[in-house]
Amino acid sequence: MLYLGKEHDPRKNRKLISDLSAGSPNISEAVAHTEKLFENMSVGVRDIIRQKSFSSRLKQFFNRMPVLFFAKQAGISDESTTLVGPDGHAFPSWKPILDEEYTHLMSVIDTEVNVSDFGAVGDGVTDNTEAFKKAIGKGRVIVRIPKGTFVTQEIRLPSWTCLIGEGKGQTILKLHDKAPKSSQLVTNSSHWKGNRNIFVKGMSLDWNIERLGNIPKTAAGNNFSSCLLFANVTFGWVMDVEGINPGLHCFDVSSTIYNYSGDGYRARGGSNYIWLDGLNGYGFGDDGVTTHHSDNILISNCHMCDPSGRSHKKGFSNSNGFEADDGSRNVWLVNNSSTRCFGGVEIKAHHNSSAASNVHIIGHLSVNDNRSFNFRHIGHHKSTDPISKTAFNIRATNLVSIAPIHTDLYVGSKPRALVVSAYRNVAINQFTAIGDPDYDYGGEPVMAIQYRSRNVVLDNISVSNFRTACADVKVFGGDNCADSVAVRNLTVRDSAKQAVQIGKGVSQVRIGRVLALGSSQSHNEKKA
Repeated sequence: MLYLGKEHDPRKNRKLISDLSAGSPNISEAVAHTEKLFENMSVGVRDIIRQKSFSSRLKQFFNRMPVLFFAKQAGISDESTTLVGPDGHAFPSWKPILDEEYTHLMSVIDTEVNVSDFGAVGDGVTDNTEAFKKAIGKGRVIVRIPKGTFVTQEIRLPSWTCLIGEGKGQTILKLHDKAPKSSQLVTNSSHWKGNRNIFVKGMSLDWNIERLGNIPKTAAGNNFSSCLLFANVTFGWVMDVEGINPGLHCFDVSSTIYNYSGDGYRARGGSNYIWLDGLNGYGFGDDGVTTHHSDNILISNCHMCDPSGRSHKKGFSNSNGFEADDGSRNVWLVNNSSTRCFGGVEIKAHHNSSAASNVHIIGHLSVNDNRSFNFRHIGHHKSTDPISKTAFNIRATNLVSIAPIHTDLYVGSKPRALVVSAYRNVAINQFTAIGDPDYDYGGEPVMAIQYRSRNVVLDNISVSNFRTACADVKVFGGDNCADSVAVRNLTVRDSAKQAVQIGKGVSQVRIGRVLALGSSQSHNEKKA
């Protein structure tokens, strides 16, 4: 089985994903097909919204899925799209705005300094807090950091500032032993007023969790206790940076403070137009990369692995490699990888906050995560729960799940390659799931569409080697059943007992072209 360590070069992800994907699709064509699937699904929603009078059948549909009220919340008419360059790299259509601002940043900066000229010493002992403050000043500066381990209290970056090291493992910033557990290692200077045009590149950020000893909970919560936090930042870049053992997150793109006022509400002071690229992270108490109440975020060529889960109660650690969380909108995840996390990619919200919406995943490799891809709005699953107002619009292309397994992070969670719960308008195209043929999946499904999810389409799906699973794809029934689900072009090889399993009460499921291959007659006779 494939193993990815902490030192995995995330810039190799694109080729790895291509090599492992069934059929090795052309990315430009695959993204276009995903968009077509999504548009065809959304057209039906838009047509319903435009109706001035409703038939009894439409009224029944509205009772189950109140699209009219929620469409505006979900941003169905959002015009941001995925573009693919001639080199095959995918990016959001708004990225040129960010590129122009980078040029603007470089034109505004009028000073370049080296932190060592202000007395900084990279010996792993000297307190360099004052040296960094003097070097950074009021901004409009490039601050270069040489090789070495630089101990410091929290570094706060004003607008129009670049902080540049010599590379991961070469330039190391280490949080001071006396820093409180609420500290960030690097953050922007004004979370309340906001900052703009901040660039961080080429370093390792060691949160120095050892300084806290063996206390049971090593994070202050909300948006504190992370290696790097952008809170209320417009136009930001983080490139080739490593996050090490934070109490909470390695990298958090956030609002001034999180908001738990209820579904439909978003926090003020969210960040906007942020690009995270070439990042590594491990040992995180909660998530590797997370976003909250922020817009227009590109996360590319990153690798997150081996969380500690310390910010949660033992055995209940929802520690994900990548997480688009409460109130996030227009998030792109491109050619990232995760391993040995609870969730590889989780798109979600807490029960008392708005869900992340309009999320695009183009290429992701998940290895030995408990739930490779987990899309859910907590607290909106049961038939007695309110229907989510905000859990809409996910497009995913070219996903790879390798051997999801049990994890001690969350002891009661069953391994899954995919879970969709409470979300509507989900288009997934080109999904490859490869199980461990010797692993006991305990009669559980590989992919679960469940808990009031609606308008979900899976196309070009390949599943293999989940021999002890009950089904490769299961659409759950019951009072809180999923519905309006399409499964097309599903190929299963030497896998679960049943290709597609549909629960009681599910009324709208379309199955098209299922090819089941196996070494025994029972596999060749699978039923959808």
